[in-house]
Amino acid sequence: MVRDATTADAAACAAIYAPYVEGTTVSFEVEPPGVEEMARRLEAALATHAFLVVEVDGATVGYAYAGPYAARSAYRWACETSVYLAPAARGRGIGRLLYTALLDRLTERGFRQVVAGYTLPNPASAGLHASLGFEPAGTFRAVGWKLGAWRDVTKVQRALGPGAGVPPADAS
Repeated sequence: MVRDATTADAAACAAIYAPYVEGTTVSFEVEPPGVEEMARRLEAALATHAFLVVEVDGATVGYAYAGPYAARSAYRWACETSVYLAPAARGRGIGRLLYTALLDRLTERGFRQVVAGYTLPNPASAGLHASLGFEPAGTFRAVGWKLGAWRDVTKVQRALGPGAGVPPADAS
């Protein structure tokens, strides 16, 4: 079941994320955020974009969220996404289910472009993004130092809804 996250999900999300921070190059953070910080991030994403969790047999096994692509006002119709799954949830189509729900939610909210990034190599993330219609936007070489080496990051992009069409009326 995919649903909107609440702050009650912060502990589960922090637990899912911590191994990515501590032992992989998937995240460029070096210290995993605690429950309070995860709750703050969750609330920030919910306030402006979306933060979804997926449950299997009552347990949260993954989450996906979006936030601003960049701070300048002209970027307000673009967003950046992330998705994280517990190890037992990988390779079962749960990431696709969760990501699809997130993209649908962002489209409903009027966003027009979505950007994501992944550290190379990451064939699972590359495959997921390509299967969801993301196209390569570029690779940044040696932009992150983690686990004793420089890491490259590929950025991918996908249009939402009418894409480059005129955005919805802006209330701001």
